[in-house]
Amino acid sequence: MNIIIPIKQVPETSNVKMDPETGTMVREGVESIVNPLDLYAIETGIQLKEDFGGKITVITMGPPNAAKALKEAISMGCDEGILISSVKLSGSDTWATSYVLSNAIKQIGDYDLILTGERATDGDTGQVGPGVASFLDVTLATYVSKIVEIKENKITVERLVEDGYETLQMTMPSLLTVVKEISYPRLPTLRGKQKAKKTQIPSWDDNSFDLEIEKIGLKGSPTRVVKIETPKVTRGGVILNADKDGAEKCVDELINFMKQKQLV
Repeated sequence: MNIIIPIKQVPETSNVKMDPETGTMVREGVESIVNPLDLYAIETGIQLKEDFGGKITVITMGPPNAAKALKEAISMGCDEGILISSVKLSGSDTWATSYVLSNAIKQIGDYDLILTGERATDGDTGQVGPGVASFLDVTLATYVSKIVEIKENKITVERLVEDGYETLQMTMPSLLTVVKEISYPRLPTLRGKQKAKKTQIPSWDDNSFDLEIEKIGLKGSPTRVVKIETPKVTRGGVILNADKDGAEKCVDELINFMKQKQLV
């Protein structure tokens, strides 16, 4: 079984910065990690490889330092990685990203299953997985919590829905977006780290496969961020000091406050 896992390198949550002019995320000079929810897709792929054999290819679209995320996936047990990196791809929204990733997957070819995380922690949209499935015209199941069976080119999965679980049987190749319930990500092994260190990560740019230039990057992205505002957390409060102001005054102020809030 050949598995392709698109992953993303995201800024650590506390370090997210936005460019107010372009409405895109500032990634330069910001410490990045593998999208935590992609780790569950990686673990699921490794378990399937252990059961059925085959190969796992991880791909990511981003700046050159995103190769670090691919090496981490290889150290966990994936076989190879492909970096898609070009200045022309910067600023891509979920639609443009899905378009590029799907064309890269077409270029790779010979796959049975595509696994993605539920969503990325920076954009939080959950749109890229379904977008890739749409471009590739393959069967799709989102919020997959369990792979029940793979048999005779069909895959049966259990997916999480609002009122419980839903069981689907689909023809492969398929794309699954997985939730945390599906697995518990393993840690990289020493042997895996040694393999990752030696592995050469090929880098593809916009000329490496068939892309329409008007569909990539910021100009090819239909999503437009009109305005960005940083939320302000304001917590107002009054400290009543009975020793300083007197107990009677403090009680009166407390009662007035409760009346204003319609608590009494």
